[in-house]
Amino acid sequence: MYNQIFFTNVLRTLDEQGLTKSELAERAGISVSFLSDLTNAKANPSPKVLDAIARALNTALPALLEITDLDEATMASLMGGQASQSLPEGLVRVTALLTPFQAFTVKRWDGENRRKLKR
Repeated sequence: MYNQIFFTNVLRTLDEQGLTKSELAERAGISVSFLSDLTNAKANPSPKVLDAIARALNTALPALLEITDLDEATMASLMGGQASQSLPEGLVRVTALLTPFQAFTVKRWDGENRRKLKR
């Protein structure tokens, strides 16, 4: 399950950053075929590979291991390379260190945005 979450988040991040799997593989120091096997659940990454991929994406490793907020259909689309954009236009995904009050405020904003998107 964590591999699927990790690589769904990796593929989403690639999409958001406008990068290809080839560019990611080069940056992470792994082969394109190995990356393809990883993203298609045909291989298991070592912690060193997970870290290399996160660094190549300039994204915190824990952010890539978080439970995804994407539904199963979108996750499947990303795994198959069919989703064109995982976030609605005008929204961005960020990772930040926050004080408890800031986190509370951001969670409220997130809730408001999600309610607006459902309408």
